[in-house]
Amino acid sequence: MARTVKDTTPRILIVDDEPLNIRLLDIVLKKNGYRTLSCTSGPTARALAAEHSPDLILLDVLMPDEDGYATCELLKQHSQTSEIPIIFISALTDTSSKVRGLEVGGVDFISKPFEKAEVLARVKVHLKLRFTYRALIEAQAQRLAQVQDAQQALLVLPSELPEADFAVRFEPILEAGGDFYDVLHVGGTIFDYIVADVSGHDLGTSYITSALKALLSQNCNLVNSPAESLTMINSVLCRILSGGTHITAGFARLDRERGILRYINAGHPAPVLVRAGGETEIPQPSGDILGVFDSVWFETLEIAVQPGDRLFMYTDGLIEGFGDEKMTREEGLARLAATCEAHRTLPLIQAVDAIHEALAGAGLPRGDDTILLALEV
Repeated sequence: MARTVKDTTPRILIVDDEPLNIRLLDIVLKKNGYRTLSCTSGPTARALAAEHSPDLILLDVLMPDEDGYATCELLKQHSQTSEIPIIFISALTDTSSKVRGLEVGGVDFISKPFEKAEVLARVKVHLKLRFTYRALIEAQAQRLAQVQDAQQALLVLPSELPEADFAVRFEPILEAGGDFYDVLHVGGTIFDYIVADVSGHDLGTSYITSALKALLSQNCNLVNSPAESLTMINSVLCRILSGGTHITAGFARLDRERGILRYINAGHPAPVLVRAGGETEIPQPSGDILGVFDSVWFETLEIAVQPGDRLFMYTDGLIEGFGDEKMTREEGLARLAATCEAHRTLPLIQAVDAIHEALAGAGLPRGDDTILLALEV
């Protein structure tokens, strides 16, 4: 069976309302090994670019109905065509025309009558830049995918620790995010639940979450109280975090047999406690952020809980609004509390998904990672 080999020869779209100019450019480019497409109008050029994804566009400026500037602006507005480099070729030679071409998204400007050698040289330069940029993007995507796989491996799933009775929804805005959660069995019927937020969204935050996972595993145990655990973790973070980076965290320790919940807060948004009977509480202990101050203090709240009570922990992206919607944290927290109470009769995993969808809004753009973790007594 014959094998299909993909043609990787660069394809160039020529757009000019003068067929003679198209013919000249077509001959020059094909003689030097390039594939070509051509058309005589801006709207047709946009359709061809969307369909064929050329590697570069040579675009005339002075065309009837839709000039080259307008065509370029429209191409840059659509994700399918926004990254295609555009070189203007025009009889316009004044500086203002060239500057405008660059301002609307062009990468270069060649004046007519053009020299074949100049066209080929500029085409070669911008194709090289295009392919280099594309290779960098692909390499970064692969790296992010690897980091995401590693980060996902750090996160415990409810099915892996069913006796902890928790559900979680985690939505990073990038392949590797700065939000983090963990659930640990520290002994008997005692479990620790942690939700944390590393400042920033770059790739470096994913490495910090890996360090945080290791620190939690080392320091969360029955010997240390939650406050003592975070104090020791903070000592290490102060040495390894770069300037300006910090971590906020909410930490809940639940003793299921005794019905006692201890909660501390390291500069993190307050959790929502929904009682089995429907009452809603907002525990708000004081506490310092992590990774900034050598000496930190955390207030511990001890709360008596009953079977059926639920605690909802989250990161701030869930209460800050989505899309064009803006709200204060207080407004966002009030809406979260009301939504948690409204869904209290659903099974825990269904409640978490329903609450997240109600707050985040399906399909709306998000400006931050979001985690919603719920535990049930």
